[in-house]
Amino acid sequence: MSWDFFVPVCVGDLVKSGGINQYVVQDVVSPKQLPPHLSKFKAALRSQGPMCILENFDIGYSVLQQCRSVDLGVKEDTLELLIQVVNGLAASLPALLVSTSFPAAERKENLNAVKMSVYLLCKLTETFESDSYRQSIVMAPGKGGKKGKGGGEGLLQWDSEREKVLQALVQLLQLDIRSLWSLSLVEEEFISCVTCCCYKLLENPTISHVKSKPTRDCIIHLLGVLIKKYNHLLGASVKVIQLLQHFEQLSSVFAQAVSVWSTEYGVRAIIGEVIREIGQRSSEELAREASGVKAFSSFIAELGALVPELMIPNISVLITHLEGESHTMRVAVCEVLGEILVRVLCGDGLDESGKADRDRFFDTLQEHLHDTHSHVRARVLQVYARIVNSKALPLCKYSEVMELAVGRLMDKSINAVKSAIQLLAAFIAHNPYSCKLSSADLKKPLEKETTKLREIKEKLEGKAPVAIIKASELWAAMEPELLVTVRAELEPTSEAEEEEEEDGDVEEDKEAEDDRATAVKVAQFLRVNKYRNAVRLCIRAHGCFPESEMFASLSTLTPETLMDTLALIFKGSDDASELSQNLPPTPQKEAEEEEDGELKKQEMLVQYLKDTETFALQVERAISVINAMLYWKTTSVVLEAVQFCVTVCEFSIANSVIGVRKMLPLVWSTDAAIKDAVVQAYRRLYLNPQGDTIRLKAHTLVDSLSELMVDASLGTIQCLEEIVQEFFGSGSHLQSTVVQVLWERFTGKRETSGLQRRAAVLLLGMAARAEREVVLSNLDTLCSVALGEKVTEDFLLARDAVLTICSITDHVRQSKGAPFRLPQDHQLFTCLTQAIAEGVVIEDPYWQSFMEQAVRLLYFLAESPDQLCSRLLQRSARLLLDQIAEGGDVNKDASQMQDGSQESSEQVNCVCLAQLLALCGCVAFWQVSHLERSVSAELRRRRGETEERQEKEKVPSSKAKQAANESAMEEELGLMGASAEDTEAELIRKICETELLAEENLLSAFLPLLVRVCSSPGRYSHPQLTTAACLALSQYMMISPSVCEENIRLMFTVLERSALPVVRANGMIALGDLTVRFPNILEPWTQNLYARLSDEVPSVRQTAVTVLTQLVLKDVLKVKGQVSEVAVLLIDPEAHITSLALNFFNELASKDNAIYNLLPDIISRLSDPERGMTSEDFNTIMKQLFSYITKERQTESLVEKLCQRFRTAKTERQWCDLAMSLSLLSMCERGFKRLQECWECYSDKLTEPGVYQPLLSITAKLRRGAKVQFKAQVDEFEKRLTAVHTRGLENVESPEMDEENPKGGGSSEKTVTRTPLPSRGRARTKRVTGQAKPSVSGCGDDSFVTPQKSRKSKKPVITFSSDEEEEDEEDAVMAESETPKVTTPIARTSRRARLRN
Repeated sequence: MSWDFFVPVCVGDLVKSGGINQYVVQDVVSPKQLPPHLSKFKAALRSQGPMCILENFDIGYSVLQQCRSVDLGVKEDTLELLIQVVNGLAASLPALLVSTSFPAAERKENLNAVKMSVYLLCKLTETFESDSYRQSIVMAPGKGGKKGKGGGEGLLQWDSEREKVLQALVQLLQLDIRSLWSLSLVEEEFISCVTCCCYKLLENPTISHVKSKPTRDCIIHLLGVLIKKYNHLLGASVKVIQLLQHFEQLSSVFAQAVSVWSTEYGVRAIIGEVIREIGQRSSEELAREASGVKAFSSFIAELGALVPELMIPNISVLITHLEGESHTMRVAVCEVLGEILVRVLCGDGLDESGKADRDRFFDTLQEHLHDTHSHVRARVLQVYARIVNSKALPLCKYSEVMELAVGRLMDKSINAVKSAIQLLAAFIAHNPYSCKLSSADLKKPLEKETTKLREIKEKLEGKAPVAIIKASELWAAMEPELLVTVRAELEPTSEAEEEEEEDGDVEEDKEAEDDRATAVKVAQFLRVNKYRNAVRLCIRAHGCFPESEMFASLSTLTPETLMDTLALIFKGSDDASELSQNLPPTPQKEAEEEEDGELKKQEMLVQYLKDTETFALQVERAISVINAMLYWKTTSVVLEAVQFCVTVCEFSIANSVIGVRKMLPLVWSTDAAIKDAVVQAYRRLYLNPQGDTIRLKAHTLVDSLSELMVDASLGTIQCLEEIVQEFFGSGSHLQSTVVQVLWERFTGKRETSGLQRRAAVLLLGMAARAEREVVLSNLDTLCSVALGEKVTEDFLLARDAVLTICSITDHVRQSKGAPFRLPQDHQLFTCLTQAIAEGVVIEDPYWQSFMEQAVRLLYFLAESPDQLCSRLLQRSARLLLDQIAEGGDVNKDASQMQDGSQESSEQVNCVCLAQLLALCGCVAFWQVSHLERSVSAELRRRRGETEERQEKEKVPSSKAKQAANESAMEEELGLMGASAEDTEAELIRKICETELLAEENLLSAFLPLLVRVCSSPGRYSHPQLTTAACLALSQYMMISPSVCEENIRLMFTVLERSALPVVRANGMIALGDLTVRFPNILEPWTQNLYARLSDEVPSVRQTAVTVLTQLVLKDVLKVKGQVSEVAVLLIDPEAHITSLALNFFNELASKDNAIYNLLPDIISRLSDPERGMTSEDFNTIMKQLFSYITKERQTESLVEKLCQRFRTAKTERQWCDLAMSLSLLSMCERGFKRLQECWECYSDKLTEPGVYQPLLSITAKLRRGAKVQFKAQVDEFEKRLTAVHTRGLENVESPEMDEENPKGGGSSEKTVTRTPLPSRGRARTKRVTGQAKPSVSGCGDDSFVTPQKSRKSKKPVITFSSDEEEEDEEDAVMAESETPKVTTPIARTSRRARLRN
């Protein structure tokens, strides 16, 4: 073969004449002639094998060059042939490559065959890829989701063929075909041909989809082979960066690719190259390439997740991006740091370098918890959550990171708050301290151990400090004297002296049993300067222990050897380290070591307790903050808070039940997600108990629910009903067992406390809402246990039993069929009436709550409950009269007793009388409710049944049909139903008006008594009696308009003048109900209702604002200027009242223009000098109210209105308040123009700093971000303001103005009189000043509640007289002249509307 094939740059280059021995295509076959030529190609492939490509290259080239005009079938056949050629080469080359004799000609042929086949296959693959992408665009779903037609089969076939092409190339290139080239240098064009094909396939938008995974893996492996064997490292790194800039979807693909290349193919340098390229990008470049930045950040984050250990060498390049402007890059780098900390730099086995890197990375992450971008803060918190969940956070960092996480709960970003909650939940779930965290429980142990540590330290410090002197220094000091003693001992002496001395030392040498003990004894002798004893013992020791290393040198006894031995024993020897190790520690050293060890242990224990307490305090702080988030408006934050509360409760954290109870009302949330989350949370905490048996699980469930109900409020119990009802309605396998356990507890079969019995009976009532038979089949048990003979011993249990029985009534179950009622002689009603009547004459604080529920049950469940209650009243009154008679007899017999006993007897009568009056009021109220709800509903039901029956009985005929049509039309228009309904409503109204308080009705007998008690506070001064009488009177007033009109003046007198806060609060609630029922009667008294907002007792103010909020928001009361009294509560010292007032205005703001319309009047009332409000309080209130003004037109109008008020303002303080109000508006350009137009209204007031400064602040706000032209206007206005403020109006205005105001230098009051007053302003002034002041505190007695009276001086304090004469008692009631007259009649609402409200 005389020619060589060179891979061309362009397809057309092969047709041109090339260089010497360069292959050139000779014949380009036309499309029509291609099929027969392909047949020859197939035949040649079968006969010659893959080398046939050398002769048939032109056929494949013809298909490639004319691909647009060639049929799809021809291209597919060509592709199939080329795949077979490449596979054939991959199969035949291995044998040739390993052979030692490989002729040059054969090598050349194989090289040309490889290059030709790979070139054609790659180029044809690129063509198919372009065609398939074009078809995918054509077939993309259009409007309506319908795909385009045509070309679909080819596209699907290519998806399956693409993988075969890549597999063939991988098999071929995995061989070491580099030896086919001279010097094994593979030409760059050949590599580029293959890589360009790979990168072309990667540009497909679907390459990152799951269905493309095989293709994706083949491309990654093919490029890996090229990088490892064919020197494509630099080209790949550059291409990765280029493609990431243009194709965002490739970030995950290239992250996977780079990780495979660096791990499976061992090319770790590729990570460094790619990361370096990204790290060198400047912030300006990244700012220009938004999609590129996103792709880079995703790539870095995913690569860090795949190979975190390989990212550490290159992390310094990435960290520079933490200072850049791109927040997405900062997020990516922080996530890489997190992966490194979780998977690489964790555990206790880190060296010093690893620990330093870990601490540095943690410091970097902590810095970005305060990042300027909220997304970065949120993601860093998520990274920390993963670190904590993986237990990779060092203990020393816990407190610091926890503190930062709690601080992030105040973040302005919702995502950051959610991430902070998740992090705190992770901290609690994986805390290393204790399963139960309570700072209160930890306080005592910490104090105890701290005291113990202090004692240990004092004990150690109390010992005399010993100067540390080295043994060598001591030896040097004693050596001269010791040497003298040694020489003296070695001199010969008389035997008698030796025996004497030896006898004297026997006692001291007894304990020396071995060489070590002897050496210790010698050292001790030397320390206490007993040199002679030490020397003698040392000499004798050689004789006793001749083999001992310590005394071996004494075999020759000389002064020198003896001194060396003594020196070795006393100070040790560096040469004899083993010997010195064998020397035992002294007892003193052992004691010191023990004390040091004990001190260290105690210090560690105290530090652990301190860390635990700090952590517990942080957790408790976080719980209090997150509990407040349960009622945020953002659903996602509420869901996270609910989940956090569940986590906290599961880990038994202190105060965790508070959050669980607080989230309970969310079961009524209108947001389905929140409601479902709360239900699931309670199901997880309480309704999925743990236990080995079903009965044990049932006991656990009942225990947990009972614990939740202990000390729970009525609202909490009502919320819990919703969850328990769902549990009993879900058909749980525990249901029957739980009911059985509850009955056992209630009946006392098992020993339980009174609280648990009450909780059990309430839970039974909740179960009865789902299944009525739970209670209905056990009514006798309920009556005998809770309402039987011992009912007077526990009225609370009786009340809860009554509540449980109420759950089976139609009112609770909202049944639409025939009413479910029991006969009057039923055991239940016998027990109830007896318990109520007997309780009237018993002084029990819980009787009244029982009585109220019992009377309610009588009207809900009994047939003819009015007859039952009539007999009940008779019986109760008779029992009370009997008691009074008995008391009178006793008093007569005991006439000589002390006055104190008489007072106590009288006091008992007052309590019993109060209870009887409370019973009367309760019966009156439920009698009205029974008529308007039960009787009315039954009349409607019967009418409906009658109409249905008549409809069925009608015989169809033409006239009947016509009548039926007319009737249907009337019914459609609501005429017939409305008239019938009105007739029924009129009947009920007539009964209430004429029959309920008729002389023959027992209720009427108590009304005069009620009026007498309420109007004579001096005679009837008992608090309970007064409270009960006032409440009962208000319930009587609900019966009819006539009773209400007769006693309304008395009720408002009580509301204003009663000394008891509970009476005033109850009166406020009652009058609110009366306002709903009889709005026309109560309308003139509205200002008296608002007056209670300034009551001196917080509980009354709280009740007043709650009642008025309901009345205003339900449109029962018209919103007028008196709302300023609610605004004052925004600065109330009680936080709860402030929140109620804030809620009022938040709700009022949702009504169209409500606050906008009220603002001028509120400002006038609050800035009234007689109110005496401080400027700080005024500013606080106005700041909140002006925050609701958001529309430009409203702002513009308010600017004009407030400016006009300057004309009528009389004092400097009012000017300042108006100016401050103007500055609080979010001023717009139109508002500013209006401010300029009204210059004359306030220009003469600008000399006052309180007017000038707020107006100046308006210009500062307007200047921010203003256009050049508008800014010039603002600057000019500011100069004008400043000029008038500094020099006065008369020195700034025009000469014409000077002529009009010749005496311009007068006082501010004169300036007010000089200001021209237009007609509009004058009319407004009259209207404002003509209104009555709402504050009651400024009215005298004779002007009380009279709308038209003028303002008087401050009224004196009113006190009740204790005088019992009737003529004096009448003064406690208002005179007829004091009664307000009806000024604005309110149309009577329909009965339906009243019932809805």
